[in-house]
Amino acid sequence: MAILNVTPDSFHAASRTPDADAVERRVREAVEAGAAIIDVGGYSSRPGADEVPEDEEWRRVALGVATVRRLAPAMAVSVDTFRSRIAARAVEEFGPLIVNDISAGKLDEQMAATVARLGVPYVAMHMQGDPQTMQSLTAYRRDIVSEVVDYFRERTAQLLAAGIRRENLVLDPGFGFSKTTEHNYELLAGLHRLVALGWPVLAGVSRKSMIYKVLDVSPAESLAGTVALGWECLRQGATILRVHDVREAADTVRIYRKFIQNEK
Repeated sequence: MAILNVTPDSFHAASRTPDADAVERRVREAVEAGAAIIDVGGYSSRPGADEVPEDEEWRRVALGVATVRRLAPAMAVSVDTFRSRIAARAVEEFGPLIVNDISAGKLDEQMAATVARLGVPYVAMHMQGDPQTMQSLTAYRRDIVSEVVDYFRERTAQLLAAGIRRENLVLDPGFGFSKTTEHNYELLAGLHRLVALGWPVLAGVSRKSMIYKVLDVSPAESLAGTVALGWECLRQGATILRVHDVREAADTVRIYRKFIQNEK
């Protein structure tokens, strides 16, 4: 899953594509590098990100999705939004796509019903609070793996009850969202427990603070760490890697597939 940030403020500066020319370059690069999905976001979810008005988020999302549809009509597209009206409008204007929601429907009470009505795949992520508050909400009663696994046991039941089809659900543990560095590595070590719930799992570790803080570098210098953690996510059963660096991730997937063919 290639990240397409149609934003001026995403945490990895090189990933920002705030204008039409930059969006087109990014889409062409992602397709050529081997992306399977392009994830269009118009609202940065980095810690402390500014609020984005709904009309501005829609302008950005529409620019990104329209560009993908024009340049790569067969490419799977996801829209990274927690607003049900953005999700519905995207499907109505551009056809079926994936809804990638950092809040698992907790920030918009209409999201679950909207996704159920649309009948599209839905990525539900674990997070406490919202982008403005999440890094002040890192206290948990138990170990983080148990917290996340139990959260999804409950939340998936609620989403199914709202009418979302089981085969349309994907789970995202939310690396970096309302979690400390230690939480992130505990969650990585226990990722197989989330996979064991039986839904596909999306892992988003690309260039995040769990890498650059440990290495004492910047996000721009975190590619090697991203590749290393991406392999570990695949090893524990992740189905989708959400990444900035598509070619390196696609190569990792190809090598991992070859490895498991010969694993004894």
